[in-house]
Amino acid sequence: MDDFKDGFKQANFSKQRNFSKILTPFISGVVGASLVVGICFGVPSIKTKLLGNQASNNFQTSTSSSLISSDLVDLVEYSNTSVAVAQKVLPSIVGIKIKYTVNSVFGSGESEATGSGIIISEDGYIITNNHVVSTESSSSYYAIEEASSMKVNLYNDPKEYDAEIIGTDEYTDLAVIKINASDLTPATLGNSDNVHVGEFAMAIGCPLGLESTVTSGIISAINRTVDDGAGTEYTCIQTDAAINSGNSGGALVNSNGEVIGINTLKLSGTGVEGMGFAIPINSTTDVVDQLIQYQTVKRPYIGISGVAVDEDTAKKYNLPIGVYVYTIEKNSPAEKAGLQKGDVITKIEGTEVKNINELNKVKNTHNIGDTITLSVHRNGEDTEFKISLEEMPKAEEKTATNEEIEDSLFNRNNSRQNSGSLFDFFNQ
Repeated sequence: MDDFKDGFKQANFSKQRNFSKILTPFISGVVGASLVVGICFGVPSIKTKLLGNQASNNFQTSTSSSLISSDLVDLVEYSNTSVAVAQKVLPSIVGIKIKYTVNSVFGSGESEATGSGIIISEDGYIITNNHVVSTESSSSYYAIEEASSMKVNLYNDPKEYDAEIIGTDEYTDLAVIKINASDLTPATLGNSDNVHVGEFAMAIGCPLGLESTVTSGIISAINRTVDDGAGTEYTCIQTDAAINSGNSGGALVNSNGEVIGINTLKLSGTGVEGMGFAIPINSTTDVVDQLIQYQTVKRPYIGISGVAVDEDTAKKYNLPIGVYVYTIEKNSPAEKAGLQKGDVITKIEGTEVKNINELNKVKNTHNIGDTITLSVHRNGEDTEFKISLEEMPKAEEKTATNEEIEDSLFNRNNSRQNSGSLFDFFNQ
């Protein structure tokens, strides 16, 4: 009996050994297959082959909520887009060279400036920036005379064309010039209101005099307010496409080769990289039409110069925040309405204003002949004035600087031992 039990145990043990020999490879195979399939499911192309397009679509749908896409970027397609956009737009971009004389205490000399432009008609009308073609500039050290020559270079054309200025607008930094040519390739203008952050963008121009240069990037921001350093604010499209000196007046285009902006400004300095700005093309059309038709932009004007009253100034002189009226032009709408030097404009058409740029922004939404309402602080009281807007004369409104205000106040305080108020001083 014992021998039988021992034999049974030995046989049973042998069966277990044989079973484990079979089971171990089986389990290993299952685990291995699972790993392989799992890895393959992580690779879109292999997964598609295994389960078909429907499975791939299901995967994309299930992950879209977490902003993850299984689509791989086709660099060939991206490259082809860039090539196609460049080939379409380059014939519509020109290089501009301007020569002018600079007079200084050390003598006179000739200098040259370069920029870019966009062809808008077959017969030679070109958009560019005002600061590209305007040579009016002076300081206590030098003075720049009117340009002695303006030349335009076309794409793949060795000839230089003489150009004339049709009209300029300092407020929008836009200008229209013209060359005597025909059968040119006008650019296709897009809709800058449809621009989205993150979309493809290409800047085309002549940076540093290097004609037909293209750089690409994306739209970094829209409706970005930037200051040109001289007190003028612009609402721009921001891009990280490289923009350098000479790109001004060139085109910012989308993936369809449509112009969505005019390259105008860039930020530079330590720690600054890829911050360029373009004037939205939609905001240029009316200005360009007027420059071609009238050689200027007809805008309504009030007839004042003013300085911003910020929080510090308001506390110092017991005034509200707004625009301090520094001068009033004779026979202007402001004078006819009864505005006085020393008034502080706090609102225009119910909109609060803190500086002359905000005042102009609202004013310029109205037409010549419109009547607007200004809320004004005078002698400690608030009142309203109705202003009938007239056409702005060639000499635009000038803004007094804080330094001028403070210098005048300082001189008065030195001649009179009474600090008074800013209002009292300018209305004595």
